[in-house]
Amino acid sequence: MAEGFYETSKALSEYLLFHYGKPDEVLPWDFGPSDALDYPARCVGECVAVERLAANARALDLGCAVGRSTFELARHCAEAIGIDLSENFSAAAGQLQRAGQLDYSFAVEGDLGQAAVAEVPSDIDRSRVSFEQGDATFLRDGLGQFDVVLMANLIDRLPCPAKCLEQLPGLVAAGGQLIIASPCTWLEEYTPKAEWLGGQAQQTLDTLRDLLSPAFSLDGEWNLPFLIREHARKYQWSIAQATRWLRQ
Repeated sequence: MAEGFYETSKALSEYLLFHYGKPDEVLPWDFGPSDALDYPARCVGECVAVERLAANARALDLGCAVGRSTFELARHCAEAIGIDLSENFSAAAGQLQRAGQLDYSFAVEGDLGQAAVAEVPSDIDRSRVSFEQGDATFLRDGLGQFDVVLMANLIDRLPCPAKCLEQLPGLVAAGGQLIIASPCTWLEEYTPKAEWLGGQAQQTLDTLRDLLSPAFSLDGEWNLPFLIREHARKYQWSIAQATRWLRQ
């Protein structure tokens, strides 16, 4: 599958549904893990300490995919920037920022699909949000510093996650928050085994402690379930390990 998967129409459809799907679209059954819905919003709502944010706070969503978490950050921050490597994902997020909605379809069975509309919640100020295509490991100059940096389901899809983490002390302002959420699915299709942060000598959280100290201190930890629908009868159910770190 590897990185090219995220440029496919299948991936775009699945992630628009994952980020913006209504509960009965994602899970059209009266049973199942309903607590795993709305994951991109929960990464912000459950993990960001909003009481610590000033009115002029800035947020960066690295690996933003199609942008739902970036919009959620704009509820609490004057500016929210979303960056993703996928051209397809970045373009879709940009369309949602401009128009507030995007028509798409998601799989039901085989070639059968269901029409849907991805919509940004109407109470979010989209003018606070911008999207760009970029590599989380080699970020462009001029981004500045941020009061919140979110990295959701990103580190185990990078060729060299440690190199990405090296940039963070310069990106997060003093007292700022770093949110990392990951199911820790280390696969050689994405990350050479020598670059894995976990799953070998120690688990991912232990490596994060080593790499982020002394610039950051661990401030919170959560287990966040999430559900990605492939079609009406096939799902990926995972549990992300989410952590909040404070910049010293």
